Formats: sequence, structure tokens, C-alpha cells
Amino acid sequence: MTTQTLSRAELLKQLRTTHAESVKRAQELLKEQKHMQQELCAFFREKPRTVPEAAQATGIPADKVLWFVAAMKKYGIVAEAGMCGDYPLYKKVEEN
Repeated sequence: MTTQTLSRAELLKQLRTTHAESVKRAQELLKEQKHMQQELCAFFREKPRTVPEAAQATGIPADKVLWFVAAMKKYGIVAEAGMCGDYPLYKKVEEN
């Protein structure tokens, strides 16, 4: 069993070394996405806003904002809070 564990550890180390560039890109992408999500959460916490307002205020492209808002809505982070013209308003769901 120790031989298998050692072999597995060596294999994982080799894979990390071989794919270092891919791992680095993935980590950078996750960091960027986390930053965008935090920025949007802070924006929607203030008061209900639309996707175009969020895009304009944060500088994040509207299509990315829409994807993040859809995901945050799916997981209960934001909720719809009415309409503003043709656009739904979103607000941050307060945790209890």
C-alpha cells in the first residue's frame, strides 16, 4: 500500500509539473471570477439594480454580468426585486 501511495504521489507531482501552465491559467481565472463575483455582490447589496447598471458601474462586460447574475440567482445569492422598464432588478439576498 505504501508503494502505491508513493507512486501516486510521484505521479501527481509529475502531472503538476507537466501541466504547470494550465494549472496557473486555471488559478488566475478562478481568482478573476471570485473578484468579479465579490464586486457584483457588493454592488447588488446597496439597492436593487439591473444588469446594465451593474455592467456600467463595475466595468465588467454586460454578458459576463448576466452570466454571474444567473448563477448567483440559481444559488440564492441574489433575487429578483421587481422591474425597471424591460429589465429585472436584482438584489443581494440577506443571510440570516
